[in-house]
Amino acid sequence: MYVTNEDFIREWNREAMLTQKVLEGLTDDSLKQTVYSDGRNLGRIIWHLTTSIPEYLAHFGLEIKAVEHAENVPASAKEIAETFQKVSSHAAQVIEQQWTDDSLKQVQTAFGREESNASILMGLIKHIVHHRGQATVLLRQAGIKPYGVYGPPKEDWIHLGVENPPL
Repeated sequence: MYVTNEDFIREWNREAMLTQKVLEGLTDDSLKQTVYSDGRNLGRIIWHLTTSIPEYLAHFGLEIKAVEHAENVPASAKEIAETFQKVSSHAAQVIEQQWTDDSLKQVQTAFGREESNASILMGLIKHIVHHRGQATVLLRQAGIKPYGVYGPPKEDWIHLGVENPPL
């Protein structure tokens, strides 16, 4: 749990950087990759991850502008990655400017439960991690080696001297 804004910002920036690395692996073609025919495609999932950040923060009382044209998923992987970078950086600035360490202790209703603002911010990070995981699987299905978020992808184990990586 976060006790200070600095605690949150440190973790936010790390997770945003890891997400940015995953997004930099996207191609325009990979954005069309789906899990199943009626499901969201990779582009929609990543765009949702990006546009939901300011929506989520605004819902909990922070003054932050929504992503313009959030209803339209860009066809450009580069545009999505650039937008995520701007949004994630701006979100950190907004939290630093508008909430204090004491703000993290305040409680409000979140998804039908009473939650501290610290818990609400943790939920935002978990939301991003969840969709980043989906993106990693869809990248693999699209034939793209994903960025090793918390460890190397299977192709990079050989560089660590492991010929048969663990399953």
